[in-house]
Amino acid sequence: MNLASLADLQSFAAVARLRSFRKAATELDVSPSALSHALRGLETRLGVRLLNRTTRSVAPTEAGERLLDRLSPALQDIHEALDEINSFRDSPLGTLRINAPRAACELVLAPLLDRFLVAHPGMRVELVAEDAFVDIVATGFDAGVRFGECLQQDMVAVPLGPALRFIVVASPEYLATHGTPSCPRELRQHRCIRIRFPSGGFYRWEFARDSERLEIEVDGPLAVGEMPLMIKAAEQGLGLAYVYAQYAAEPVAAGRLLTVLADWCPEIPGFYLYYPSRKLMPAGLKAFVEILRTAA
Repeated sequence: MNLASLADLQSFAAVARLRSFRKAATELDVSPSALSHALRGLETRLGVRLLNRTTRSVAPTEAGERLLDRLSPALQDIHEALDEINSFRDSPLGTLRINAPRAACELVLAPLLDRFLVAHPGMRVELVAEDAFVDIVATGFDAGVRFGECLQQDMVAVPLGPALRFIVVASPEYLATHGTPSCPRELRQHRCIRIRFPSGGFYRWEFARDSERLEIEVDGPLAVGEMPLMIKAAEQGLGLAYVYAQYAAEPVAAGRLLTVLADWCPEIPGFYLYYPSRKLMPAGLKAFVEILRTAA
């Protein structure tokens, strides 16, 4: 008797892994209600409760945990077997899921994904812009993007895009009123626009000149979650902002913002695309990595 279809088992594994019907429905491209209905049907046919549900959370039962432990490697084997068939096609087919910070999405990934999708029309891309650190394996992503020093040792990393540079900017009006800092330590006496991490902490501004390295904990009346908002606030004269140079290029060129401490803001290595080291690399990811290498 066919008690569980492959689709039902994939649905259960996604919900149990992500601990969320909404996230699992997004990953599987189905509605949460359809997913919930499928899971209730699976539990009825098996005669075992696999998931404990409340209005706020979902978690596998003991039976569900055991099933997930056995299913996960089996589903991975099936995924790799099907993906291996991709090598017999002229172009890969399927969905490539990437998790990346917002800045990486806007500054480097967008043009590369355009080239990738034109070259491989059978592929789809799900790009999730998220500044918080995530476990790409546990959350079902094929790859992620981060700075090199943030990567786990067991990941394969490929350089993504050019070197980057952070700069400190302020409006001419702010500098005329409050003065121009001549070294990073003077920022403690200035109004600074801070950026808050998703974890709740604030970013410490980093500087380097010759062999000297500084991290300055700044303060100010405004904290935001995205650099474009920092730039708008700086243009309005609310304080100094520490941002990617690419974001501020237009207002700097137009004279609405001025750069300060330029000799303390060298280029830094850019982003990296990273993914788990696996014997069989998904065909879509392999094709995207080739795009990266030809663009380098």
